[in-house]
Amino acid sequence: MEISLAGHYSYGRIARSVLPSIGMVLITSIYSIVDGFFVANYAGKSGFAAINLMFPAMMILGSLGLMVGSGGGALVAKVKGEGYNEKANRIFTMLVRFTGQMGLLLGALFAVFTPAIARWLGADEGMMHECVVYGRLCMIGMPGFALQMAFQSFYMAAERPQLGTLMSVVSGVVNIALDALFVWGLRCGVAGAAVATAVAQLVGGFFPVVYFSSSRLNRGSLCMLRHTRVLWNYIGKACTNGMSEYVGNIAMNIVSICYNLQLMRYLGENGVAAYGIVMYVAFIYAAVFIGYNIAITPIIGYHYGARDVGEQRSLFRKSTVIIAITGVVMTLLSEVFSDSLARIFVGYDAELTALTTKAIRLYMLCFLVCGWSMFVSALFTALQNGVVSAVASFARSLVFELSCVWLLPMLMGIDGIWIAVDVAEVLTLLLCAALLVRYAPQIVGRGKTT
Repeated sequence: MEISLAGHYSYGRIARSVLPSIGMVLITSIYSIVDGFFVANYAGKSGFAAINLMFPAMMILGSLGLMVGSGGGALVAKVKGEGYNEKANRIFTMLVRFTGQMGLLLGALFAVFTPAIARWLGADEGMMHECVVYGRLCMIGMPGFALQMAFQSFYMAAERPQLGTLMSVVSGVVNIALDALFVWGLRCGVAGAAVATAVAQLVGGFFPVVYFSSSRLNRGSLCMLRHTRVLWNYIGKACTNGMSEYVGNIAMNIVSICYNLQLMRYLGENGVAAYGIVMYVAFIYAAVFIGYNIAITPIIGYHYGARDVGEQRSLFRKSTVIIAITGVVMTLLSEVFSDSLARIFVGYDAELTALTTKAIRLYMLCFLVCGWSMFVSALFTALQNGVVSAVASFARSLVFELSCVWLLPMLMGIDGIWIAVDVAEVLTLLLCAALLVRYAPQIVGRGKTT
């Protein structure tokens, strides 16, 4: 089923438009967690800690695709809104090729320096071998991973979000099946989990290239052209516009690295394992907001290109209501089911289960407010104001959360690590409100609609 970016969006139409993208990101997050489930239960606590130690660094590389896709998706939607469809196809083609090439280059560099990276991330001698094996094998899939991240936004710009959900399902089935074969069946440990992830990423990243290049398969409003010259100004514009998503994702993973360093210092391997489970739950929750933003950004970008401020304002107000309700529901669920979630991964260790349960309850309070801050950053991306969007993302993680994760444990001990994100999100909420009033007054109803 196709969707159209044009026209008025009621709550029902917003739901129909964003649910495929939310489903896509949710499924992607779930199959990323499958590695952790199989490794934790069939390869042991040390292997589980190793993949959680390496994962943030690998996400920093894959986030290149998120940057290009988020900024490029909004740019392509804006150009379509202005009525230049052929130009939109040229920009789309350039950005897809750029993403694949950069994913290949960065993956090769990471593979060469994996031991040094693992050591810098805090791996001890007992974890080093598994960190290196997992990191290097995962790099086989890095070009596909970068493309997969980029296409998350392009599916909506092409008015084919259901294709993104389908590809996530296919990649997820591949990942789960190979995890079951290699980790559970053949007992290949972290090596099996890495191969399963890499193959799934290659499938999820390169099938869309085939689809959008085929006149027979493609039913969307975007297509990849056989020949188009590289226009670096558009690549630069897309990267600048998507910088907030890249900065935000890099910052989030740098913060994750700092969490691991602090937890190794205070709790050792148990702390890293517990944080890994907390992050799995957070990935699921954040996936809902990320999927919403992936879908809503091209919609707002289209109406920005069409100069329809009234519809932009309507989308902002409706999004605020949706995000607020979703955040409350998420927080209540995490408080009720925290013990059950911990037992899924580490039920064999009573001490680790208790630690993880408490960590989930404290950490997940942040979802009362973080969805709104994430949406404001996406909103500025849609409005082609990548600088302000990046400021919001940068402050959220690299300023507020990073400061809190280092300072609060000095005052509150271990609990200070878990609530650092809660304090940071409240501070970010205040900053985002100020940025909206200053740089988008027409959206919040303080400026003219023409």
